Parts: sequence; structure tokens; C-alpha cells
Amino acid sequence: MNKKGIEKILVTGSSGTIGTALCETLMEKGYEIVGIDIKQNKWSEKVDRITIISDLRDRNCFSKLPDDFDMIVHLAANARVYNLVKNPILARDNFEILFNILEFSRLKNTDRFIFASSREVYGNSDKVFHNEEEAYVRNCESPYTATKIGGEALVHSYHQCYGIDFVILRFSNVYGKYDDSDRVIPVFIETAKQNKDLIVFGEDKLLDFTYIDDCVDGIIKSIKNFGGVKNNTINIASGKGIIIVELAKVILNKMTSRGKIVIKESRTGEVTKCIVDISRARELLNYEPNVSIDEGIERAIGWYESRGL
Repeated sequence: MNKKGIEKILVTGSSGTIGTALCETLMEKGYEIVGIDIKQNKWSEKVDRITIISDLRDRNCFSKLPDDFDMIVHLAANARVYNLVKNPILARDNFEILFNILEFSRLKNTDRFIFASSREVYGNSDKVFHNEEEAYVRNCESPYTATKIGGEALVHSYHQCYGIDFVILRFSNVYGKYDDSDRVIPVFIETAKQNKDLIVFGEDKLLDFTYIDDCVDGIIKSIKNFGGVKNNTINIASGKGIIIVELAKVILNKMTSRGKIVIKESRTGEVTKCIVDISRARELLNYEPNVSIDEGIERAIGWYESRGL
């Protein structure tokens, strides 16, 4: 067992973008990892071998799991904001999944829990730059946001009632490898490759994007330093923003695409301006994002091209 006493970790959502990259890195570092996901991992055979295929909405799924975990990292969620606006049942799934995994944690006495939240909890306000103290229910823009604000509250309640220590990590627009979803960067890359027009929802939309390796680094620092940072909420992001129109221009230029940029109205439920304050992550975790948006886009394009995507 390593010096922090964390050896065996359950990662929910192990077939997702962050889950795949995190599991790969943790296994390389010698941790014993068990993943659980509703679907197989199509990116990594190594992660797929340690992933149990099961539906976390069903509490009976936990009979398939060992009961001797040192920590749970809960990433599993329906994560596309606008999809949950269109189909809020997906938000109910997020609540059920979190409740079930917290109950598993309580019943199996696994008292170290990391919860993946989101900078979506900051919502739309008169501020652009947000620290961890600025999440308000009144700024809840979407059912997805509600699952993160409510999820954080449920995690706090399990700490107060049952002694489960936690770290809540608020991620911001994670991108890079292992993602063929309809998130903005993979969609822009795919669209630019086809020389089609890139649609930007909101002319002035400004967001903070985090390269996948920096995100994983923040999680691993939280795992290694859990005892010193427990029961904190920490932003994991780049700390810098980019106008989405400019992001589209960068991708078009790097791919020498003939596509153009088409501006449409911002969609219901979406945050329009958010740059994330990472001062606490720097102070508590010695976290420092290393990949700029320009370099990250270069890496992402290279990864998609290498996969024929």
C-alpha cells in the first residue's frame, strides 16, 4: 500500500473521457483499479479489462463489485448540458447514480470519496471569474447543473451523517483524447475536417477549457493528498478563457478548413461566460495546468487524426 494508504480504487464512469485517461494513469502508477460503466471501453483494452459492465441506476449492480475499496472516484454521469435540457430524465439518472454509489460507500465503509462536479454550478451572473464560494441555487441554469449542485449537497450530507470524507472537484470543459461526443471541440474538429460550417451558439460566449492531462493530474493530486485536502471543493481548470468564436477560428486555421463560422443564439441552459479561479487548487494541491489551449487543440487534432476520426 502506498504511503497515503490508498491502494484500491473504484472508478465509476471508467469508459468515459476522463475515466479512461484516469484509469490508465492510475494503473501505470501501481494502483489497483476497478472500473464500472454501463458500456464497454472502446478506447483502451487495458481499461476495458478492469471495467465491470453494469447499470449504476440499479443498486443490485453492486453485488458484482468487491467491497474492500480504499477510495471511490465518482465520474459517472450524463454530462451533456443541452441533452439534459431536452431530456430531463437524464438528470434524474444522475441523482440516482450518485445516491446509489454513496450508499455503496456507506454500507461498505469506504470513507474516502471524490465527486466530479462542474463549473456549471456557477451559472450565469454578472461575474466572469469564479471561485469556489460562488455557486448559488438561484443561478442553476439547467437540469444538469441541478444534478451537480444537488449532488454536492448530497455528498456533504453523507459526510455530516456518516463520516464519509470527500473532495469535490469542479471540472471545466475537459477536452482531448477519448472523446467522440457532441462536445464543442470534437464537433468543431469533425466539422472542420469535412470543410463544413462551424456553428457557434452565442457570439460572446467565453469559456475555460481544460486539457485532459491537466484534469487527470488534478484528480491524482487529490488522491495522493486526500488526507490533507479532504472535505474541500476545488476547481480544476485552466484558469483562462477563450471566446468560442476564437476557438472556432483556431481549429479552422490549424486544419486548413474551408468551413466558415455561423453564429446562432445561445441555447437554453448553457452558461455564457465563465473563467475559473484555480487559486485553491494551486494552494492545496500544487496544481498547475501545463497545456495551453493552442497546444491542447494541436494535440487533440493529432489524436483524432491518428484514430481516423
